[in-house]
Amino acid sequence: MLIQLTFVLIAIIVGARLGGIGLGVLGGMGLAILTFGFGLEPTSPPIDVMLMIVAVIAAAGCMQAAGGLDLMVKMAEKLLRKNPQKITLLSPLVTYFFTFIAGTGHVAYSVLPVISEVATETNIRPERPLGIAVIASQQAITASPISAATVALLSMLGDNGFNITLIDILVVTIPCTLLGVLAGAFYSMHVGKELIDDPEYKRRLASGEFNHTRHKSTDVKNKRSALLSIILFMIATAGIILFGSIESLRPLFMVDGKATPLNMASIIEILMLSAAALILLITKTDGLKATQGSVFTAGMQAVVAIFGIAWMGDTFIAGNMAELKGSIESFVTEMPWLFGLALFFMSILLFSQAATIRALFPLGIALGISPHILIALFPAVNGYFFIPNYPTIVAAINFDRTGTTHIGKYILNHSFMIPGLIATITSVGLGLLIVQFIW
Repeated sequence: MLIQLTFVLIAIIVGARLGGIGLGVLGGMGLAILTFGFGLEPTSPPIDVMLMIVAVIAAAGCMQAAGGLDLMVKMAEKLLRKNPQKITLLSPLVTYFFTFIAGTGHVAYSVLPVISEVATETNIRPERPLGIAVIASQQAITASPISAATVALLSMLGDNGFNITLIDILVVTIPCTLLGVLAGAFYSMHVGKELIDDPEYKRRLASGEFNHTRHKSTDVKNKRSALLSIILFMIATAGIILFGSIESLRPLFMVDGKATPLNMASIIEILMLSAAALILLITKTDGLKATQGSVFTAGMQAVVAIFGIAWMGDTFIAGNMAELKGSIESFVTEMPWLFGLALFFMSILLFSQAATIRALFPLGIALGISPHILIALFPAVNGYFFIPNYPTIVAAINFDRTGTTHIGKYILNHSFMIPGLIATITSVGLGLLIVQFIW
């Protein structure tokens, strides 16, 4: 088992370093080694999760192509420029909302330069709002009803007879992650020296390195189409929440002689594909353009990652379930928060909340951890800020022309570490507290 685990970890580490679809294809190679080298029977690939994510990506990509995301950025820019002194509190709420609506943290790219500029113009250290804004875009993944991670969690808990609905997940994750982000924001308000006293900023000013050019956000050519795309996307999202919360609203079909409600996987796929179609038809947006945006590209990378890594992880865990249960069951049963640590560190390696869920949650379910505890531990998968090489982190550092947002001398002492730890620990801690009262 340990030799197999070594190959699994090598595949994860090498795949993460390759970037893009590297994580997924290395997962496929790891699966080949487990299957042909060690004789483990491959489990079923996570087809339903992948198809749900594809449907959401299609709708979000169409909304971006229609100008919906650019319009949201314009509105966010107005909000931040009207309240520049509150930017450290408002910025994470903006990126949280963007991610919550779109289901992917990559939508934060477009608003990060606005945050940096408004902070600089107000003489607020850009590191303060940028650091927590990036963390908020990650935390919101575990609160968004249409994110790949939430879809994966709902699929797994729903398919194992736990009677868990989408609202059961959101009623815990939304307040917990929001309060976690706010806790990180309040900490961030006091990070570092004031901008005018920062030595790096003063050095850049003196040497002429500081770029005084003003950032100009993308103009929205057709505001009506952009607004319609947002409305259609949000209606589909609301429909998913509604059907996911009230099972009696779902269509019934006879399965083995028993009336069975339509599963959530099909509902998500139907509603999101329909939303994508309506956006293209009503706004007259080119369907090809939807595949060329940042949302579609990042989303498809996530699909490939889940395909390879989750399939490899499922196969390893299924093939070694007896040994795994025997060695760690007693520890995790007595201290289930230890499973949260496993989720956190696995997410650091995988750089994907959804892939982490698919890789580790089968083990948590097999160990007998309560599904409500698993929901509370869900935000622990937001650990990929730990190593500062995730695209949104790199983008935030590059957008800060003052140099205050940085990677430290010791790599891990970077601008996102403490806000990220505060937000994640607060979210998980509150979740564990809330589930004690709800269930």
